[in-house]
Formats: sequence, structure tokens, C-alpha cells
Amino acid sequence: MGSWARLPDEMILMLLEWLDMDCLTNLGSTCRAFFAYTTYDQLWRELAVSRPSPDFQWRGSWRASIKLASYASAIPRSNLIPKMADLSHTDFDASWSRKPFILTDVVTKWKVFKEWDKDALLKRYGNTVFRAEAVDWPMSMYFQYMNETEDESPLYLFDRSFVEKMQLEVGENGDYVPPACFQEDLFTVLGQQRPDHRWLIIGPERSGSTFHKDPNSTSAWNAVVRGSKYWIMFPPSILPPGVIMSEDEAEVTSPLSIAEWLLTFHEEARRTAGCWEGVCGEGEVLHVPSGWWHLVVNLEPAIAITQNFVPRSSLDSVIHFLRNKADQVSGFAATVTDAHGLFEARLKETYPDLVTQSGARSWKKRKWEEVVGGEEKQEDRGGFAFGFGDDDLEDEEET
Repeated sequence: MGSWARLPDEMILMLLEWLDMDCLTNLGSTCRAFFAYTTYDQLWRELAVSRPSPDFQWRGSWRASIKLASYASAIPRSNLIPKMADLSHTDFDASWSRKPFILTDVVTKWKVFKEWDKDALLKRYGNTVFRAEAVDWPMSMYFQYMNETEDESPLYLFDRSFVEKMQLEVGENGDYVPPACFQEDLFTVLGQQRPDHRWLIIGPERSGSTFHKDPNSTSAWNAVVRGSKYWIMFPPSILPPGVIMSEDEAEVTSPLSIAEWLLTFHEEARRTAGCWEGVCGEGEVLHVPSGWWHLVVNLEPAIAITQNFVPRSSLDSVIHFLRNKADQVSGFAATVTDAHGLFEARLKETYPDLVTQSGARSWKKRKWEEVVGGEEKQEDRGGFAFGFGDDDLEDEEET
């Protein structure tokens, strides 16, 4: 705190009363002491009262009651995630597999889109137990919590077995079908041994997920059946502001809540090169490319379905992840002790040419790394070194 530490608490708080919301959050991110001062709720009371909102809702504290929807507005044109009505698999594979985008005319054709809302789900599945983070609750209990919670970080219903629990049919003429551009999924060669890959997601306003990458280097789609979601995303090689990652990417540390991150780092993130933002509305579906960082928050109570998949464009990344980061592989049954070996063996049976091509690219990458590694050692001794581009397996997804 520097010379501020000499001031009495009362004087510091009096000075902080002159700051607006952005200045308070920025100051609070500089050190733990200022964080303690800037989270003093009376300061946020003055901000909330001085700028009253007709749809204000009390959420347990003045700071927690600041609406997050404002962060999803005025998105710079250069940051906007593009929207299109639909996309063929050919166009996806050729131009869009490594970019975020939103489809607007696919989910609206689903049976669940036409039938699902809170009342319909309660009537049919009220007594069915679903997973909400660390607890297993009947859907009726979760909806009661959802309606009454004032938590800054509400519990998120996130259930991997919803298709079986709800007896849904997936596919053409079923309850829902993956968009055509996402239907190629190389993990299908694993059959019943594939890792967890689809989830029902339900949550109140302000619920969501802090920054993360999807498991096993997979891609994903997220379809909003009811409500709307704000997304902010970064390519694999750009670490979002406020996020700290260990060297092996096994540990990711970020602010405890989505609101905390938005209050503290959103403005900086929006100015950071490589930032993508968008609102995925009711009846729309968003694509998350392999390896991309993403934070998502519900702007209103929302119901969604999400699914992870492996397109050909990310096969190398998935194989690389399964082979070299075995300790981070997730979602497989305990009986699968070698996910990489199992996947490659099944691929060879079904798509032998893909395995050969992937192996050739992997060999090329290893040889290049050997050359670059030697050059870097020479550079350490004062010699000449050179390099170009992003590697084939990881950073190519930024294009």
C-alpha cells in the first residue's frame, strides 16, 4: 500500500468513496490490503443507490447485487463472435473448426426447444436426481434453490447422465440432434468406453463457469434452450488476464467467482489482443474450439445442453494430450488405464489413414523441436537462433 499504510482506516475509506466501480475494482486488484478495503460493502451501497436500476435485485450484499449484464453490452466489433444461420460440415472443416461462432437456426428445430421450460421439466422430472456441482438433488429442490438463492456464485446443475435419466433420444427425429457441422466425432470409435461427453446445464442468473479449457483437448458445442449466456474467450496461447497457470497446465488459478473476475479484470481482458466475446441467446448454439480458454455466465435463468467432440482438425491435439498429459486425462471409466493406447488402437481399426497422417505430423513436430532445441542451446551461448510460426499441435487453433 506504500504511503497509504500510514493513513487511518477511516480516512482511506473516505477517500475510496470518491472512486467509481471500475476504479474500485482496479485498485482492489493491486494487493490484498486494498482488496480488503475495496470490498467494504458500504462503498458498493453508495454506488448502487446513486445509480438505481428498475430491475434491481438484492443478492445478499451490495457488491453482489451489481448487475453483470452490463459486461455483456457494448462489445467491440473486433471482439464479436460471429453469428450465422447454419453451417455445413464441409465449411466447418475447411474454415471454422478453429474459431468460435454461433449458429442461430439449428436449436430452434429441436423437440426439447419446443417442449422444455421450467414448468415442463418440473412436471416430468421433479423427483429425478441430478448433480449440481458437489450435491445430488431432485430437480424440484434445485429449482427451489435457483429461485431463492442470493449466492454470488450460485450452484450450477451440471449432469453428465441426463440422457439416460430423462430417457431422451438423441439423433434425427429424436429429442435433439447435434448440429450437422459437429456430427463428426472421432471419440465415437471408443463406443461405451468414451469419456463423459454431454451434460445438461441449468442455472440461475450469475451462475456459470470461470476460465477453463475443455477436457482432453476436445472441442465443444453449447446450445441454449432457455435463457441467454455471455461468453468471453481466448485462443490457446493467450492466458486470460487474472488467470494463473502452472507450467504443465495442470493447475489453473483464477478469482473465486465469475463476478469477482468481471469486476476486476473484464476491462483489461476486453482490450487484450485475441479476445472474443458474444451473447448466445435462446435457441442458439456456440462452438468452443479445442484448447480455447472460455468463461461463461448466465445473463438470466438458463437451460442448456453441451457436448464435447473430436473433429479431424483437433485429432493431433487430442492424441498429443492423451499421450503426454496422462495425469490430466479425465472422464474415462476407472477400467480404462491407457486412454491414449485405447484411442489409437480403435482409430487404427476404423480410420487407419488418419492415424498414419497424425503420426507423420507428430514426427515432423518432434524433429523440428529437436532442431529448435539445439538452436536455443546455441543462443544461450551467444549463437544465432531462429524460429517461425506456431506449432502444429497447439497454437494452430488460433487461426
